[in-house]
Amino acid sequence: MGVKGLQYFMERCCPESCVTVDLREMVKQHVPKTSDNTSSPTLVVDGMACLRHWYLCKDWVCGGQWNEYMSILRRWVETFTSVGIRLVFFFDGLVEEKKRHEWVKRRRRVNGEVSKLFRYIKLHGEQPGKYLFTLPSGLATFTRFALRTLGQDVFCSVQEADYEIACYARRHGCMGILGQDSDFVIYDSVPYLSVAKLQLDRLTTVLYDRERLCRAIGLDVSQLPLLACLLGNDVVPEERMQAIRNSAMTAYRKPYDTAHSGAPQRQMVLAVSQFVSSLWGREEEERGLIPQTLKLTVADRQLLEKGICSYLLAGPEASQRDALPPITSTFEKRVSPEILKACVEKHVSAEGFMVYNVVCEGVIDCSNSLEDEEDRELVPQAVVYKSCRQRIYGLLLLNRHDDSTVEPPAIREWFVYPGNPLKEPDMVLPIPICIAREQPSLDLLWFSSGPEVSALRLMSFLSIFDCQELAEMYGVVEDFLLAALCLVTYVALQVPSLCSEDVDAYLSQAVCLRLTTLQELQQIKLPFLSSRAVQLGSLYVRGLSYLLGANCASGCPLPNTALMPWQSFDGQLFHSKYLLAHSGTEQMVLLDNLPSSLAVFLQLREKHVEVCMKRNRVLQSRPRASLLERSHSPRYRDGHTAGVDNCPDRGEASGGWRRGSRQRGGGNNRVKLQERPAHRGRGGGGQYSHPRFHPPSLDGSGQNLSSLSEHTRSGWRPSRGRYQLAPSLLLPECNSTLTVRRGAED
Repeated sequence: MGVKGLQYFMERCCPESCVTVDLREMVKQHVPKTSDNTSSPTLVVDGMACLRHWYLCKDWVCGGQWNEYMSILRRWVETFTSVGIRLVFFFDGLVEEKKRHEWVKRRRRVNGEVSKLFRYIKLHGEQPGKYLFTLPSGLATFTRFALRTLGQDVFCSVQEADYEIACYARRHGCMGILGQDSDFVIYDSVPYLSVAKLQLDRLTTVLYDRERLCRAIGLDVSQLPLLACLLGNDVVPEERMQAIRNSAMTAYRKPYDTAHSGAPQRQMVLAVSQFVSSLWGREEEERGLIPQTLKLTVADRQLLEKGICSYLLAGPEASQRDALPPITSTFEKRVSPEILKACVEKHVSAEGFMVYNVVCEGVIDCSNSLEDEEDRELVPQAVVYKSCRQRIYGLLLLNRHDDSTVEPPAIREWFVYPGNPLKEPDMVLPIPICIAREQPSLDLLWFSSGPEVSALRLMSFLSIFDCQELAEMYGVVEDFLLAALCLVTYVALQVPSLCSEDVDAYLSQAVCLRLTTLQELQQIKLPFLSSRAVQLGSLYVRGLSYLLGANCASGCPLPNTALMPWQSFDGQLFHSKYLLAHSGTEQMVLLDNLPSSLAVFLQLREKHVEVCMKRNRVLQSRPRASLLERSHSPRYRDGHTAGVDNCPDRGEASGGWRRGSRQRGGGNNRVKLQERPAHRGRGGGGQYSHPRFHPPSLDGSGQNLSSLSEHTRSGWRPSRGRYQLAPSLLLPECNSTLTVRRGAED
């Protein structure tokens, strides 16, 4: 948030304080202010401020174009490193309680935007414009791991991230801070550079110069913290100092031409600046003091002191550890000192997820997801993943040496979901994981080694999602596919409305993603958007973050890289598979006509059904009447589509989709969506240079394409535009008559 109106004032009313700089020239002129003269010129990057500037993918509503996003991050990093600039990234690690009110206010505002977004999709069947842009779920979390994958230094904050950024930059004599928060003007640290004004191709941006600002408004740099608090910031709400600002305006406002750009804000900042300047006499001591001449109530003085102190940085001689608060834990009696230390270290170095917040803070928060509050069929993600979160809490806090008579600790959850007013946190109790032996201790899972411990880690991880049987798939399929299977199976167990077509869409896109190039992903054209598929895409990506948390709690039986969304999810690809699956496309077409991909898909599907049936969960086939929904939309009824031919008689749609029609009983037309020719027959085309994963055959032996071909010939056959599962995977069907609820998604 920063200081209320300060950056606007600098840009519109004090342009001399906004200096365009060339980063290449700054590199040449930079002289490190520390004893380490061999270090490269360093920019400290506020990662949270950069997310909207990094996510440049055209599609954002379907769950995220994660492979494309990775390529954007890679190019961004390489642009700086190619000219000798070292980057250090910081991300928010928690929401401080003093800022919770502001966090809640923003979440409620975004809720309104998400509601508008879903109403737009259901009315128009397409992605809305940028005015409703929402970052994909989990972007901040997964970006930290993405940057680490790219070899960058990444830190996660344990207190106010802006403060840690300013401290680090000052302590290490960095070249500048790249962000978008006017608090960096107030901190007495290194130059503050704008990421919003960054021209990456030219490596130029705007430097907000605090020295020039102070000369223009008649203040000393040491007086900026008081100015910031009187104007209003994250610590001192704007309304608390309204009376002081009114007095300053009365006493010091000067007449300005009302036509002057930013005149009201200019008057406010200049009046408050002159008021601050008038408070200090020569007898006043160091910066940060509130002059006694400033008449305040005790409560307001304490709040103002707290706000001013939030800007006072640790000195350059302080180590990074000295700049941080001492290590404490809400539940320190339930974990060993070694576990507590490991939680902090993994959190700070952005290697862990959830464990620090649970063990050390006792609070978890989750921002907005793309969820339709008018949809009564799909369960909110906070509810879907509650049981797995409880088991994560249990693994972390319910150690076997605990006294069973002691009341179990409750975690405070601040989760955004439809119907939650966010007035107070949900108090969620941990529950133990269910494995054959007694619950293992964290010290054993995190610090011990050996085959038995490795097996115990994997079983603990899978038990969190009630998918212990999937241990048989470890080493049989790639880790990212095992993770995808675990997640999809868990969702199927938790969401009663999930159907077999949804599972087919999830698993087929996970299998096909590795064999689909970035260019092909970018060229996917969807005939229309399904609001339900949008929700399911967001649900999957959010679930990956809980896989990550469970993996960290279990001692990392899987590499964290296998749990990243760019390994198993692409929003456009998933949406295309969803439309195909629900339109009755044969499995072979759903798997891009690749026998090897079909083999993996059937293998995953069979194990998924096995686990579900053991828990009395039988998924039904419930294809959605998506084309009827489309016909109800004026956009499609009038024939106005962007890049998609709307006439059902045409065999090829503009943009690469081909549609054909078949008759089902009663003469009702049913349209089948097929992928563009470029996605067909790729098995022997040699179009891909990257290696493919060759899975074992269905009986567990080596891959045998001839037997696979025989299996596919005998196992399923097209049937009136629908596909049939292999005999071992057949599920009862219901709702064979296609119906559409008025105003609902497909």
